[in-house]
Amino acid sequence: MAGLRRRDLLLGACSVAAHPLFSTMTLAAAPWQPRLVVIILRGAMDGLHVVQPYTDPLLAAYRPTLPIGPDSGMLDLDGRFGMHPRLGRLKPLWDSGELGFVHAVSTPYRDKRSHFDGQDLLEAGTAGDVGIAAQRGGWLNRFLQTVPGTVAETAFAVGSDELRVLAGAAPAMRWSPDVDVDLTPQMQQLLSHVYAPDPLFAAAASEGMALASVIDRKELPDLPGGGKREPLAAFAADRLLGETRIAAYSLTGWDTHKGQKGGLGAALDRLQRSILTLQDGLGAVWGKTAVLAMTEFGRTARENGSGGTDHGTGGAMLLAGGALRGGSVFGEWPGLEEADLYARRDLMPTGDVRAYAAWAMRGLYGIDRAALEGAVFPGLDMGRDPGLVA
Repeated sequence: MAGLRRRDLLLGACSVAAHPLFSTMTLAAAPWQPRLVVIILRGAMDGLHVVQPYTDPLLAAYRPTLPIGPDSGMLDLDGRFGMHPRLGRLKPLWDSGELGFVHAVSTPYRDKRSHFDGQDLLEAGTAGDVGIAAQRGGWLNRFLQTVPGTVAETAFAVGSDELRVLAGAAPAMRWSPDVDVDLTPQMQQLLSHVYAPDPLFAAAASEGMALASVIDRKELPDLPGGGKREPLAAFAADRLLGETRIAAYSLTGWDTHKGQKGGLGAALDRLQRSILTLQDGLGAVWGKTAVLAMTEFGRTARENGSGGTDHGTGGAMLLAGGALRGGSVFGEWPGLEEADLYARRDLMPTGDVRAYAAWAMRGLYGIDRAALEGAVFPGLDMGRDPGLVA
Protein backbone atom coordinates (compact mmCIF):
# COMPACT_ATOMS: atom_id res chain seq x y z
CA MET A 1 0.00 0.00 0.00
CA ALA A 2 3.06 2.22 -0.10
CA GLY A 3 2.56 5.32 -2.19
CA LEU A 4 -1.24 5.17 -2.24
CA ARG A 5 -3.08 8.37 -1.51
CA ARG A 6 -5.95 8.51 0.98
CA ARG A 7 -8.39 8.94 -1.92
CA ASP A 8 -7.02 5.75 -3.50
CA LEU A 9 -7.47 3.89 -0.24
CA LEU A 10 -11.07 5.02 0.09
CA LEU A 11 -11.83 4.08 -3.49
CA GLY A 12 -10.13 0.73 -2.94
CA ALA A 13 -12.31 0.11 0.09
CA CYS A 14 -15.42 0.84 -1.98
CA SER A 15 -14.23 -1.60 -4.63
CA VAL A 16 -13.70 -4.29 -2.06
CA ALA A 17 -17.11 -3.67 -0.52
CA ALA A 18 -18.75 -4.11 -3.92
CA HIS A 19 -16.82 -7.27 -4.73
CA PRO A 20 -18.62 -10.61 -4.18
CA LEU A 21 -15.81 -11.94 -1.96
CA PHE A 22 -16.20 -9.08 0.54
CA SER A 23 -17.41 -8.81 4.09
CA THR A 24 -15.98 -10.06 9.33
CA MET A 25 -12.57 -10.49 10.66
CA THR A 26 -11.18 -7.03 11.27
CA LEU A 27 -7.69 -5.82 10.51
CA ALA A 28 -5.86 -2.52 10.50
CA ALA A 29 -2.46 -1.30 9.36
CA ALA A 30 -0.44 1.02 11.58
CA PRO A 31 3.03 2.64 11.70
CA TRP A 32 4.69 0.40 14.29
CA GLN A 33 6.29 -3.04 14.36
CA PRO A 34 4.57 -4.95 17.21
CA ARG A 35 1.52 -6.99 16.22
CA LEU A 36 -1.60 -7.37 18.31
CA VAL A 37 -4.17 -10.17 17.90
CA VAL A 38 -7.38 -10.04 19.93
CA ILE A 39 -9.50 -13.21 20.05
CA ILE A 40 -13.00 -12.92 21.47
CA LEU A 41 -14.09 -16.25 22.98
CA ARG A 42 -17.86 -16.08 22.59
CA GLY A 43 -20.04 -18.03 25.00
CA ALA A 44 -18.25 -17.50 28.34
CA MET A 45 -15.20 -19.74 28.69
CA ASP A 46 -14.98 -21.63 31.99
CA GLY A 47 -11.70 -20.30 33.34
CA LEU A 48 -11.80 -22.65 36.33
CA HIS A 49 -11.66 -25.63 33.99
CA VAL A 50 -9.10 -24.18 31.58
CA VAL A 51 -6.69 -22.93 34.27
CA GLN A 52 -7.45 -25.16 37.23
CA PRO A 53 -6.58 -24.18 40.82
CA TYR A 54 -6.20 -27.91 41.32
CA THR A 55 -4.50 -27.76 44.73
CA ASP A 56 -7.69 -26.32 46.25
CA PRO A 57 -9.84 -29.33 47.26
CA LEU A 58 -12.98 -27.22 46.94
CA LEU A 59 -12.71 -27.27 43.16
CA ALA A 60 -13.13 -31.05 43.00
CA ALA A 61 -15.89 -30.83 45.62
CA TYR A 62 -17.79 -28.29 43.55
CA ARG A 63 -17.31 -30.33 40.36
CA PRO A 64 -17.57 -34.03 41.18
CA THR A 65 -18.10 -35.27 37.61
CA LEU A 66 -15.88 -32.83 35.68
CA PRO A 67 -12.25 -33.92 35.09
CA ILE A 68 -10.03 -32.03 37.50
CA GLY A 69 -6.39 -32.34 38.51
CA PRO A 70 -3.43 -34.52 37.50
CA ASP A 71 -5.52 -37.68 37.13
CA SER A 72 -7.45 -35.97 34.31
CA GLY A 73 -4.30 -35.37 32.27
CA MET A 74 -4.05 -31.74 33.42
CA LEU A 75 -0.60 -30.20 32.89
CA ASP A 76 0.90 -28.60 35.97
CA LEU A 77 1.97 -25.00 35.40
CA ASP A 78 3.39 -23.72 38.66
CA GLY A 79 2.50 -26.15 41.43
CA ARG A 80 -0.76 -24.32 42.05
CA PHE A 81 -2.53 -24.03 38.71
CA GLY A 82 -2.82 -26.59 35.95
CA MET A 83 -3.72 -26.29 32.27
CA HIS A 84 -6.48 -28.28 30.60
CA PRO A 85 -4.95 -31.21 28.65
CA ARG A 86 -6.66 -30.09 25.42
CA LEU A 87 -4.19 -27.18 25.41
CA GLY A 88 -1.29 -29.58 25.89
CA ARG A 89 0.51 -28.68 22.66
CA LEU A 90 0.89 -25.14 24.02
CA LYS A 91 2.97 -26.30 26.99
CA PRO A 92 6.28 -25.61 25.15
CA LEU A 93 5.13 -22.00 24.76
CA TRP A 94 4.52 -21.83 28.51
CA ASP A 95 7.96 -23.27 29.15
CA SER A 96 9.57 -20.68 26.83
CA GLY A 97 7.69 -17.76 28.37
CA GLU A 98 5.40 -17.23 25.37
CA LEU A 99 2.13 -18.34 26.99
CA GLY A 100 0.45 -17.07 30.11
CA PHE A 101 -2.94 -16.64 31.75
CA VAL A 102 -4.77 -14.08 33.85
CA HIS A 103 -7.23 -15.44 36.40
CA ALA A 104 -10.23 -13.95 38.21
CA VAL A 105 -10.85 -11.17 35.67
CA SER A 106 -14.01 -9.74 34.15
CA THR A 107 -15.46 -6.65 32.56
CA PRO A 108 -17.53 -4.35 34.81
CA TYR A 109 -20.64 -6.26 33.70
CA ARG A 110 -22.46 -7.84 36.63
CA ASP A 111 -25.42 -10.02 37.57
CA LYS A 112 -27.54 -10.01 34.39
CA ARG A 113 -25.29 -12.62 32.75
CA SER A 114 -26.52 -12.11 29.19
CA HIS A 115 -24.12 -13.29 26.49
CA PHE A 116 -25.18 -10.49 24.17
CA ASP A 117 -24.79 -7.66 26.67
CA GLY A 118 -21.62 -9.19 28.10
CA GLN A 119 -20.01 -9.43 24.67
CA ASP A 120 -21.10 -5.90 23.80
CA LEU A 121 -19.42 -4.59 26.95
CA LEU A 122 -16.31 -6.67 26.35
CA GLU A 123 -15.93 -5.24 22.85
CA ALA A 124 -17.00 -1.70 23.81
CA GLY A 125 -14.45 -1.66 26.63
CA THR A 126 -16.50 0.73 28.74
CA ALA A 127 -17.93 0.62 32.24
CA GLY A 128 -21.65 0.88 31.44
CA ASP A 129 -23.98 -2.07 31.04
CA VAL A 130 -25.70 -1.03 27.82
CA GLY A 131 -24.97 -2.03 24.25
CA ILE A 132 -22.10 -0.87 22.10
CA ALA A 133 -24.32 1.58 20.17
CA ALA A 134 -24.24 3.89 23.18
CA GLN A 135 -20.56 3.29 23.90
CA ARG A 136 -18.78 5.16 21.06
CA GLY A 137 -17.60 2.11 19.20
CA GLY A 138 -15.11 -0.59 20.14
CA TRP A 139 -11.98 -0.19 22.23
CA LEU A 140 -9.60 -1.31 19.50
CA ASN A 141 -11.02 1.33 17.19
CA ARG A 142 -10.63 4.03 19.85
CA PHE A 143 -7.07 2.82 20.33
CA LEU A 144 -6.40 3.32 16.60
CA GLN A 145 -7.78 6.84 16.88
CA THR A 146 -5.00 7.68 19.35
CA VAL A 147 -2.29 6.71 16.82
CA PRO A 148 -1.64 9.14 13.95
CA GLY A 149 -0.96 7.64 10.55
CA THR A 150 -3.11 4.52 10.74
CA VAL A 151 -4.76 3.46 7.50
CA ALA A 152 -7.31 0.84 6.55
CA GLU A 153 -6.09 -2.54 5.39
CA THR A 154 -8.32 -4.16 2.80
CA ALA A 155 -10.11 -7.22 4.16
CA PHE A 156 -12.61 -9.71 2.81
CA ALA A 157 -15.64 -11.27 4.50
CA VAL A 158 -16.17 -14.97 3.97
CA GLY A 159 -18.28 -15.38 7.11
CA SER A 160 -21.09 -14.25 9.41
CA ASP A 161 -19.93 -13.16 12.86
CA GLU A 162 -20.29 -9.43 13.51
CA LEU A 163 -17.12 -8.22 15.22
CA ARG A 164 -17.65 -4.93 17.06
CA VAL A 165 -14.38 -4.40 18.88
CA LEU A 166 -12.97 -2.45 15.89
CA ALA A 167 -16.16 -0.55 15.09
CA GLY A 168 -15.78 3.21 15.08
CA ALA A 169 -14.38 6.23 13.29
CA ALA A 170 -10.84 4.96 12.69
CA PRO A 171 -10.32 3.31 9.28
CA ALA A 172 -10.55 -0.48 9.48
CA MET A 173 -11.93 -3.11 7.11
CA ARG A 174 -13.82 -6.33 7.82
CA TRP A 175 -13.52 -9.91 6.66
CA SER A 176 -15.28 -13.04 7.82
CA PRO A 177 -14.88 -16.71 6.86
CA ASP A 178 -18.40 -18.09 6.67
CA VAL A 179 -18.83 -18.49 2.91
CA ASP A 180 -17.43 -21.56 1.20
CA VAL A 181 -15.59 -19.94 -1.69
CA ASP A 182 -14.70 -22.53 -4.32
CA LEU A 183 -13.65 -20.82 -7.54
CA THR A 184 -12.64 -22.97 -10.47
CA PRO A 185 -9.70 -21.78 -12.60
CA GLN A 186 -12.20 -20.88 -15.33
CA MET A 187 -14.23 -18.74 -12.90
CA GLN A 188 -11.08 -17.00 -11.71
CA GLN A 189 -10.14 -16.20 -15.31
CA LEU A 190 -13.65 -14.88 -15.97
CA LEU A 191 -13.59 -12.63 -12.89
CA SER A 192 -10.15 -11.34 -13.85
CA HIS A 193 -11.45 -10.50 -17.33
CA VAL A 194 -14.62 -8.81 -16.03
CA TYR A 195 -12.76 -6.59 -13.57
CA ALA A 196 -9.70 -5.90 -15.72
CA PRO A 197 -10.92 -2.50 -17.03
CA ASP A 198 -11.08 -1.06 -13.50
CA PRO A 199 -7.68 -1.18 -11.74
CA LEU A 200 -9.23 -0.97 -8.26
CA PHE A 201 -11.77 -3.72 -8.90
CA ALA A 202 -9.09 -5.80 -10.61
CA ALA A 203 -6.76 -5.49 -7.61
CA ALA A 204 -9.57 -6.36 -5.18
CA ALA A 205 -10.60 -9.36 -7.26
CA SER A 206 -7.02 -10.61 -7.50
CA GLU A 207 -6.42 -10.35 -3.77
CA GLY A 208 -9.83 -11.82 -2.96
CA MET A 209 -9.17 -14.90 -5.10
CA ALA A 210 -5.76 -15.31 -3.52
CA LEU A 211 -7.26 -15.05 -0.06
CA ALA A 212 -9.93 -17.58 -0.95
CA SER A 213 -7.21 -20.20 -1.19
CA VAL A 214 -5.52 -18.95 1.98
CA ILE A 215 -8.63 -19.44 4.12
CA ASP A 216 -9.88 -22.59 2.39
CA ARG A 217 -9.30 -25.36 4.92
CA LYS A 218 -8.59 -27.84 2.12
CA GLU A 219 -5.70 -25.70 0.87
CA LEU A 220 -4.01 -25.18 4.21
CA PRO A 221 -1.11 -27.49 5.04
CA ASP A 222 -1.18 -29.28 8.38
CA LEU A 223 0.57 -27.73 11.34
CA PRO A 224 4.07 -28.94 12.19
CA GLY A 225 3.53 -31.96 14.39
CA GLY A 226 0.12 -32.61 12.84
CA GLY A 227 -3.33 -31.12 13.08
CA LYS A 228 -5.28 -28.70 10.93
CA ARG A 229 -4.50 -25.02 10.83
CA GLU A 230 -7.25 -22.67 11.97
CA PRO A 231 -8.32 -20.72 8.84
CA LEU A 232 -9.07 -17.50 10.74
CA ALA A 233 -5.63 -17.52 12.33
CA ALA A 234 -4.00 -18.46 9.02
CA PHE A 235 -5.61 -15.44 7.38
CA ALA A 236 -4.55 -13.18 10.24
CA ALA A 237 -0.95 -14.42 10.11
CA ASP A 238 -0.81 -13.87 6.36
CA ARG A 239 -1.92 -10.23 6.74
CA LEU A 240 0.24 -9.58 9.79
CA LEU A 241 3.32 -10.55 7.79
CA GLY A 242 2.57 -7.52 5.62
CA GLU A 243 1.39 -4.06 6.63
CA THR A 244 -1.34 -5.16 9.02
CA ARG A 245 -0.51 -4.67 12.66
CA ILE A 246 -3.80 -5.48 14.40
CA ALA A 247 -6.17 -8.39 13.83
CA ALA A 248 -9.26 -9.33 15.81
CA TYR A 249 -11.51 -12.32 15.41
CA SER A 250 -13.81 -14.51 17.48
CA LEU A 251 -14.14 -18.18 18.28
CA THR A 252 -17.47 -19.65 19.38
CA GLY A 253 -18.42 -22.79 21.28
CA TRP A 254 -17.71 -21.77 24.90
CA ASP A 255 -21.25 -21.96 26.28
CA THR A 256 -21.06 -25.20 28.27
CA HIS A 257 -24.34 -25.51 30.17
CA LYS A 258 -24.29 -29.28 29.68
CA GLY A 259 -21.82 -31.90 28.56
CA GLN A 260 -18.94 -29.57 29.36
CA LYS A 261 -16.29 -32.28 29.19
CA GLY A 262 -16.76 -32.77 25.45
CA GLY A 263 -17.92 -29.31 24.47
CA LEU A 264 -15.12 -27.43 26.18
CA GLY A 265 -12.54 -29.80 24.72
CA ALA A 266 -13.65 -29.05 21.18
CA ALA A 267 -13.48 -25.29 21.78
CA LEU A 268 -10.02 -25.61 23.35
CA ASP A 269 -8.83 -27.62 20.36
CA ARG A 270 -9.76 -24.73 18.08
CA LEU A 271 -8.13 -22.16 20.36
CA GLN A 272 -4.97 -24.27 20.50
CA ARG A 273 -4.91 -24.57 16.71
CA SER A 274 -5.35 -20.80 16.46
CA ILE A 275 -2.32 -20.10 18.65
CA LEU A 276 -0.17 -22.69 16.89
CA THR A 277 -1.28 -21.43 13.46
CA LEU A 278 -0.35 -17.88 14.41
CA GLN A 279 3.01 -18.96 15.81
CA ASP A 280 3.93 -21.00 12.74
CA GLY A 281 2.49 -18.57 10.20
CA LEU A 282 4.18 -15.52 11.67
CA GLY A 283 7.64 -17.07 11.92
CA ALA A 284 10.13 -14.48 13.11
CA VAL A 285 7.31 -11.93 13.51
CA TRP A 286 5.91 -14.07 16.36
CA GLY A 287 8.57 -12.50 18.56
CA LYS A 288 6.90 -9.11 18.01
CA THR A 289 3.37 -10.41 18.53
CA ALA A 290 0.95 -10.31 21.47
CA VAL A 291 -2.22 -12.43 21.45
CA LEU A 292 -4.99 -11.62 23.94
CA ALA A 293 -7.86 -14.14 24.15
CA MET A 294 -10.74 -12.94 26.31
CA THR A 295 -14.33 -13.90 27.07
CA GLU A 296 -17.45 -12.02 28.21
CA PHE A 297 -17.64 -13.61 31.68
CA GLY A 298 -16.78 -16.82 33.51
CA ARG A 299 -18.96 -19.66 34.75
CA THR A 300 -20.26 -20.89 38.09
CA ALA A 301 -17.89 -22.51 40.54
CA ARG A 302 -20.24 -25.47 40.94
CA GLU A 303 -21.25 -27.74 38.10
CA ASN A 304 -24.94 -28.15 37.42
CA GLY A 305 -27.03 -31.29 37.11
CA SER A 306 -26.26 -31.81 33.42
CA GLY A 307 -22.49 -32.02 33.60
CA GLY A 308 -21.97 -28.37 32.75
CA THR A 309 -21.66 -24.96 34.37
CA ASP A 310 -23.91 -21.91 34.20
CA HIS A 311 -23.21 -18.25 33.48
CA GLY A 312 -20.90 -16.73 36.08
CA THR A 313 -18.75 -13.66 36.65
CA GLY A 314 -14.97 -13.99 37.13
CA GLY A 315 -13.13 -15.83 34.37
CA ALA A 316 -9.73 -16.25 32.76
CA MET A 317 -7.79 -14.66 29.92
CA LEU A 318 -5.12 -16.31 27.74
CA LEU A 319 -1.95 -14.47 26.66
CA ALA A 320 0.46 -15.67 23.98
CA GLY A 321 3.22 -14.39 21.74
CA GLY A 322 6.91 -13.61 21.84
CA ALA A 323 6.25 -9.98 22.80
CA LEU A 324 4.65 -11.03 26.09
CA ARG A 325 6.19 -12.23 29.32
CA GLY A 326 4.50 -15.57 29.77
CA GLY A 327 5.15 -18.51 32.05
CA SER A 328 2.92 -16.98 34.75
CA VAL A 329 -0.67 -16.99 35.93
CA PHE A 330 -1.30 -13.31 36.57
CA GLY A 331 -3.94 -11.83 38.81
CA GLU A 332 -4.95 -11.87 42.47
CA TRP A 333 -6.46 -15.23 43.36
CA PRO A 334 -9.60 -14.74 45.52
CA GLY A 335 -10.07 -18.32 46.74
CA LEU A 336 -13.00 -20.71 46.41
CA GLU A 337 -14.53 -20.64 49.88
CA GLU A 338 -18.23 -19.93 49.56
CA ALA A 339 -17.83 -16.61 51.37
CA ASP A 340 -15.14 -15.64 48.85
CA LEU A 341 -17.32 -16.33 45.80
CA TYR A 342 -19.24 -13.59 44.01
CA ALA A 343 -22.89 -13.90 45.11
CA ARG A 344 -21.76 -17.22 46.71
CA ARG A 345 -21.81 -18.84 43.27
CA ASP A 346 -19.14 -17.40 40.93
CA LEU A 347 -15.41 -16.85 40.97
CA MET A 348 -14.90 -13.39 42.46
CA PRO A 349 -13.37 -10.99 39.91
CA THR A 350 -10.31 -9.28 41.36
CA GLY A 351 -9.08 -7.70 38.12
CA ASP A 352 -10.46 -5.90 35.09
CA VAL A 353 -9.85 -7.54 31.72
CA ARG A 354 -9.63 -4.03 30.23
CA ALA A 355 -6.69 -3.16 32.47
CA TYR A 356 -4.65 -6.11 31.19
CA ALA A 357 -5.46 -5.17 27.59
CA ALA A 358 -4.47 -1.58 28.34
CA TRP A 359 -1.14 -2.56 29.93
CA ALA A 360 -0.40 -4.81 26.95
CA MET A 361 -0.99 -1.92 24.54
CA ARG A 362 1.04 0.47 26.66
CA GLY A 363 3.94 -1.97 26.74
CA LEU A 364 3.73 -2.73 23.03
CA TYR A 365 3.15 0.75 21.67
CA GLY A 366 4.02 3.22 24.43
CA ILE A 367 0.51 4.68 24.46
CA ASP A 368 0.08 7.29 27.17
CA ARG A 369 -1.68 5.97 30.27
CA ALA A 370 -4.02 8.96 30.33
CA ALA A 371 -5.13 8.20 26.78
CA LEU A 372 -5.77 4.56 27.65
CA GLU A 373 -7.77 5.40 30.77
CA GLY A 374 -9.61 8.35 29.22
CA ALA A 375 -10.13 7.63 25.52
CA VAL A 376 -9.58 3.93 24.85
CA PHE A 377 -11.19 2.57 28.04
CA PRO A 378 -13.20 5.49 29.46
CA GLY A 379 -13.35 5.43 33.23
CA LEU A 380 -10.75 2.68 33.67
CA ASP A 381 -8.22 2.71 36.49
CA MET A 382 -5.37 0.57 35.13
CA GLY A 383 -3.85 0.03 38.55
CA ARG A 384 -0.31 -1.29 38.84
CA ASP A 385 1.65 -2.53 35.85
CA PRO A 386 1.47 -6.36 35.88
CA GLY A 387 4.51 -6.63 33.62
CA LEU A 388 2.88 -8.40 30.69
CA VAL A 389 5.23 -7.18 27.96
CA ALA A 390 8.70 -8.67 27.68
